[in-house]
Amino acid sequence: MSLDDTGAPVHVPSNVRRIVSLVPSLTESVAATVPEALAGATDWCSHPADLDVVRVRGTKNPDLDAILRLAPDVVLANAEENRQPDIDALREAGIAVWVTRIETVEEAFRSLDRMFRHACRTARPEWLDRAESVWAEPVEVRRTAIIPIWRRPWMVVGRDTFTGDVLGRLGVRNLYAGHAERYPKIALAELVERGADLVVLPDEPYAFSAGDGPESFPGHRCVLVSGRDLTWYGPSLVDARDRLLRALG
Repeated sequence: MSLDDTGAPVHVPSNVRRIVSLVPSLTESVAATVPEALAGATDWCSHPADLDVVRVRGTKNPDLDAILRLAPDVVLANAEENRQPDIDALREAGIAVWVTRIETVEEAFRSLDRMFRHACRTARPEWLDRAESVWAEPVEVRRTAIIPIWRRPWMVVGRDTFTGDVLGRLGVRNLYAGHAERYPKIALAELVERGADLVVLPDEPYAFSAGDGPESFPGHRCVLVSGRDLTWYGPSLVDARDRLLRALG
């Protein structure tokens, strides 16, 4: 019996043969480490590109019956991305559910290490060592940013987020890091008036692009980045730092 990131006890068999992942980052992590054990994933699990497993609908509306039919040894979930009622329903059906909670880069490394050892019953992957080494190099904070994640209404990254910590480690301070909410709705006029050095526009969850987003921030330097690089914790962390630094300039 082990405790997941939320402190919940999870009984995972010693020999894990079938894993269902309800989190795109974790799906990619398992696929890069123990691909033979990955039996199911959500429709949003887009990496690796050739992923060929049973799809169990979305992160917020998983097909619980389909998951049960897969008879997984463990289901991987996340406290932010997945709904507690779905986690509870799977547990009540007798399925072991391992829930991660990740709000910083350092937590990502610790959480993934524990997940592989205790939930997937496999050794710490080599790519995790490389990612941890890459992100160990400090960068002096010298710029400020706002990070919209949605429009109509406008929503931005607020307090205690993995995204905010990633940018902080790249020398960029989130102007809304002190907000009471993690993803507050903020009027566009206020965002424009904050005078941030950068407006960081990821392509997920809202697909900001050159023609959709920057026009709302006249006079500001808008930077389009990969949402996967900015929000995913997994094998992408090995190269995400360099890609983001190049994009941020």
